[in-house]
Amino acid sequence: MRSPIGHFDNARPAPVCLDELTTPVADAVRHWSGSVPAEQIVYVDTDPEWADTATFVEHYGQDLLERSANCVVVAGKRGGESTLAACVVLSTTRVDVNGVVRRQLGARKASFASMDTATGETGMEYGGITPLGLPDGWPVLVDAAVVDLPYVLVGSGRRRGKLLVPGKAFAELPGAVVLEGLGVS
Repeated sequence: MRSPIGHFDNARPAPVCLDELTTPVADAVRHWSGSVPAEQIVYVDTDPEWADTATFVEHYGQDLLERSANCVVVAGKRGGESTLAACVVLSTTRVDVNGVVRRQLGARKASFASMDTATGETGMEYGGITPLGLPDGWPVLVDAAVVDLPYVLVGSGRRRGKLLVPGKAFAELPGAVVLEGLGVS
C-alpha cells in the first residue's frame, strides 16, 4: 500500500496490524466508529531512533513537518482536584497550556503531565502517545488546524511506528473538543 503522505516503505491499514500497536490503541482501532472507515487509518513502520520530529522528517520526508501533530498530556488543577487531558496540535506549534487549555479545563493552573503520569495513565510509550485509545472520560483538545488537514501523522502508542489519520477523524474521537488557537507559534 502507498502511504497517503510521506515516504514509507511499509504502510498498511491499521486494522490489519493491531499487533504492532499498544493494547489501548489496538482496542481503539478495533472498535472504531465514525464517518472515517478504520481502513483509512494507516500504520507505517518507522525506526524508533528517528521518532523525534526533526530527525523523523529528515528521514521520511520534509513535507511531513507541516502534516504532523503531537499529542501531549496535560494536567489541570483546581481546588485540589486534577484533570488529565490530551492536547493535539501541529508539530510546528506548541500547546497554549496557560491560556486555551487552562480555560477549557476550568483549571486554576495547568501544566504538562510528568512522563510517568502520561505513560502510566495512557498505557503508551513516551514519544509515541496518540489521541487514539486514551482513557475513557479524558477531554481530547484538538487544534482546528489538525482537523483541517487531509491526513495527519501522529504517534502509534509506541516510539516505533506512526499512524496516518484523516484530519476530520480527530474531531470524532471520544471526548474531542476542537479549538481555535490551541496550538501557537
